[in-house]
Amino acid sequence: MNFERYDRQTILAGFGIDAQKKLHQAKVLVVGAGGLGVPVLTYLNAMGIGTLGIVDNDVISISNLHRQVLYSEAEVGQSKVGVAITKLRNQNSETVIIAHETFLTQENALNIIADYDLVVDASDNFPTRYLINDACVILKKSFVYGALHGFEGQVSVFNHNDGPTYRCLFPNMPKSDEVPDCNENGVLGILPGIIGNFQALETVKVLTGVGEVLSGKLLLFDGLSNTFQKISFSARPENRELHGLRPCYDFECASVFNIVDAEAFLGLTEFEKLQLIDVRTPKEFDRNHLKIAKNIPLPELDIRQNEINFDEFIYVVCQSGIRSKKAIERLSNARPDAHFINLSGGMNQIKKHGVTN
Repeated sequence: MNFERYDRQTILAGFGIDAQKKLHQAKVLVVGAGGLGVPVLTYLNAMGIGTLGIVDNDVISISNLHRQVLYSEAEVGQSKVGVAITKLRNQNSETVIIAHETFLTQENALNIIADYDLVVDASDNFPTRYLINDACVILKKSFVYGALHGFEGQVSVFNHNDGPTYRCLFPNMPKSDEVPDCNENGVLGILPGIIGNFQALETVKVLTGVGEVLSGKLLLFDGLSNTFQKISFSARPENRELHGLRPCYDFECASVFNIVDAEAFLGLTEFEKLQLIDVRTPKEFDRNHLKIAKNIPLPELDIRQNEINFDEFIYVVCQSGIRSKKAIERLSNARPDAHFINLSGGMNQIKKHGVTN
């Protein structure tokens, strides 16, 4: 380790060389290489974390660039993990960087997380957060949480030294129609940078023992007023009594409709004749869509049901798969006998196959 590189933080009173050595020996897994993951990875890499693992299976899109500042226009369409690793290695050649070019699932979560000291949740969805929590409880790992909504952000540290878990604060996953979607509601570009840096700071504190960790405390940040609040919450011992992962962590677990992934959908016979309803906004639809798709935005779904043939299989797509679930749940209430199939991962996964307009 090149101590000169880290001189400005090792001379800091209360930090020192011992803390730097702890960072160098640490192995940190970052789940997500997007808005939150980019600042987390960039600063942890710069500060001297010995090993960084990255879990992501997405590609860079033009709509990422306002907040995911590690990426450039020339890299649109490329793997986030691949581009991130190249740039992080150029930033700090001493760091061991491990690629996990996949989504975190109940099949791989325990095996991946087991090799790391701590997990940073830089994902953007509830199923992944609950999966990370349960895996970390089983493996007795701390995880650093961050989340965004509009102009606001949240940060906390769960399962740290027998402290509260994510389920102590949020016992049950919300329903899909209760979940805000950044593809619909947006996110201010600077906010992931602020919250991601708070996550990186909490990671350093957990690993080095410096300062007070946000365990049992939820930090709330309001970007419009630049104000902070801290909410305290207690551990519930029953939430640490986990002996295995649940069989399913997705919203569909309690739903009656079927799902299909992008590759299987595009490989269906007579693909050109399938009925596909795209429930994104007209602006999103104009940006890219499948030729067979009919655009019925989610807010217009109730008044435009006459445009859907309920006697045929109805495939539904949005940008990430959240709004399409909401659409199916809404349509199912009106037409319980119809056959709905949700396109898992939405257009984010379809675009990997290069078949959109």
